[in-house]
Amino acid sequence: MRLKGKVAIVTGGAHGMGASECKLFASEGARVTIADLREEDGRKIEAEISETGGEAMFVQMDVTSEQDWTRTISQTVTRFGKLDILINNAGVTGSALTSDLLDLDAWDRLMEVNSRSIFLGLKAALPELRKGDGGSVVNISSVAGIVGLDFTHPGYNASKGAVRILTKTAAVQYAREGIRFNAVFPGMLPPMLNQSQGFIQQRQEMLDTIPMGREGRQVEVANAVLFLASDEASYITGAEIAVDGGFTAR
Repeated sequence: MRLKGKVAIVTGGAHGMGASECKLFASEGARVTIADLREEDGRKIEAEISETGGEAMFVQMDVTSEQDWTRTISQTVTRFGKLDILINNAGVTGSALTSDLLDLDAWDRLMEVNSRSIFLGLKAALPELRKGDGGSVVNISSVAGIVGLDFTHPGYNASKGAVRILTKTAAVQYAREGIRFNAVFPGMLPPMLNQSQGFIQQRQEMLDTIPMGREGRQVEVANAVLFLASDEASYITGAEIAVDGGFTAR
């Protein structure tokens, strides 16, 4: 029970990596707020956790809304009494929004969801994290925040790179308060959001460059997030863990 007694918020927790993180956290003793726009999917994860003896609450949330952030934090503290862990998992991909790599609307949307939301989460969660004995924030970036990719909108790489440096800056600024900030950089994971023939070909080319020769699994990312969120990582802040099969090691 590595998170026994902890309270966590996971954004984008209704599906994919976020859902895997919510279920893993609950199995490790955390009480979890599943924050997501997708109510039906979020309620399913909430029910799954309850059925296995865990404790979770779904909150419908738009991570680009400061008002929603304030409400989600408030509901979490009202229900569970505190906040120890924030997982900024919600995001959108650069291949799903548009085929035009110079589309300005796509740039704005990517920066808003992938970067601005992280800052809003930091701003909203800090007052509650400061009340405890120390908190942990884990931001989900991407290998696209480390290296360039030739098939995504450049706003995706830029937004994920912003997550990387924001994490390090917050780690330095709040370390003396006992609040840790770390980032996880997932590599290629299913499901594919873009099924176009051109993207499938580019995706296969990327797969061929992964030393381990396969896609990652959602739970493999969740395990890295769990470690950073737990007290086992008590002397780790400002770090980055690539869960990418060796892609960024080349």
